[in-house]
Amino acid sequence: MTEYYIPTAESEAELVEKRSRFLGQVFPVESEAAARACIEAVRKRHYDARHHCWCYRLREGGAERYSDDGEPQGTAGQPMLNVFQREEVTNVCCVVTRYFGGILLGAGGLVRAYTQAAKLALDAAGISVVRRWVEAAVPCPYALFERVKQEVEGCGGALGETEYAAEVTVHALLPEGRVEEFRRRITELTSGTVEAALLGETFRAVPR
Repeated sequence: MTEYYIPTAESEAELVEKRSRFLGQVFPVESEAAARACIEAVRKRHYDARHHCWCYRLREGGAERYSDDGEPQGTAGQPMLNVFQREEVTNVCCVVTRYFGGILLGAGGLVRAYTQAAKLALDAAGISVVRRWVEAAVPCPYALFERVKQEVEGCGGALGETEYAAEVTVHALLPEGRVEEFRRRITELTSGTVEAALLGETFRAVPR
């Protein structure tokens, strides 16, 4: 089963370290051309900044690139890239723009600042898992509504729309490898009175 992680959305986060401002920006991208375009857009938007350090990771072709953009070698681009490698996030471009505050941070300080700015931006963007899901609908009494939602989450699923009528119908996306387990747990939970209906498969990104 193929699955991978991507940023959920574009984001920006700011870190101030000894009067230097570090603006971390994350962009979902699917090609090197798109990543380069994001980097250039940031350069134009923050044309008066001292540095625009960047990195990107792409699933297609496995490309990984980074730049220290004038900072001491190894203090910016690679530490930023490490953030996304650790989180296993791909199809992502990150730019950290630095407005120099007049105080030198030293190599260790720069590594920490660029790492933290990238991580803050990723946290702001959120992470989505892209995989094959099975869509399911579970009609149940209102008294079991919360328990059914817990079972969806317990199987690594994602909740969708909820329909309210004489009974409540919980819609969910389930990892394809956990479907039978989920159906068994619903049967046990309801003593066989409720059955999860399978509606088909979809391949999409869902926030984790």
